[in-house]
Amino acid sequence: MSSDEKESKFESTVHGLQAELARELERLRSLASEGSEEATQSLAKWLRKLGPKLAEVVPSSQFDAVLFDVGGVLLTNGWDHVERARVLRQFNLDTGAFESRHPDPYDALERDTISMLDYLKATIFYEPRSFTSEEFVAAMKLVSEPLPSNGIGVLGEIAASNRWLVGVLNNESRLLHEYRMEKYGLKQHLDVQLSSCYLGLRKPEPAIYRRALDILGLPGERVIFIDDRKGNTDAAAAVGMHAIQFLDEAQLRFDLQQIGIL
Repeated sequence: MSSDEKESKFESTVHGLQAELARELERLRSLASEGSEEATQSLAKWLRKLGPKLAEVVPSSQFDAVLFDVGGVLLTNGWDHVERARVLRQFNLDTGAFESRHPDPYDALERDTISMLDYLKATIFYEPRSFTSEEFVAAMKLVSEPLPSNGIGVLGEIAASNRWLVGVLNNESRLLHEYRMEKYGLKQHLDVQLSSCYLGLRKPEPAIYRRALDILGLPGERVIFIDDRKGNTDAAAAVGMHAIQFLDEAQLRFDLQQIGIL
């Protein structure tokens, strides 16, 4: 049904209910003036009939929670290849040497089984450097920025409505996740933070989505999940979540409006 058809149906139903209400009130007045006890019973019966009619045009939400990815939806990625390349150039480091050491320690870092200091020892400070780990971490933080067309406004609007539980489901190290939540005021909008560094699991592993549902206490079909990566949305859909692949703010708003959000 198109938006015009929905609007026409809504107006028709409202007008019909207004006419029906006027007739019912007139009948109730007549019953009340006659001292009849039917008035209260008649009103209750009419109100029971009203519910299904309203539900046709004002359905209750089919969702209870909305989960956002962070990097690629709200902010730039925290420490993906683009961000790594920027910082490595800043410190004149060999990209190939770094990337060959990066995968395994980074997997452990995002699961919070090693610290940021351990990660940097494995990838950067395995030999003497002219800079400190503190300087390097400061540079890592600086490459986190809001995306040009991001979902932060949408996140804020959904949270402000108080109609849905709102959270994040993301892969990130503890240090960068907590910095980004604080720096860009994201945590004020959130009821729950389901980050890999807290769960010990990473997307697109099926287990992280199942763990998220267990924590929420909800079936997958009651949860919306928004992520920029198709592999992650496909994995979410596989456990029953309503998955939306993020492209930009306008597309996200449109997709959410189609399912009664916003």
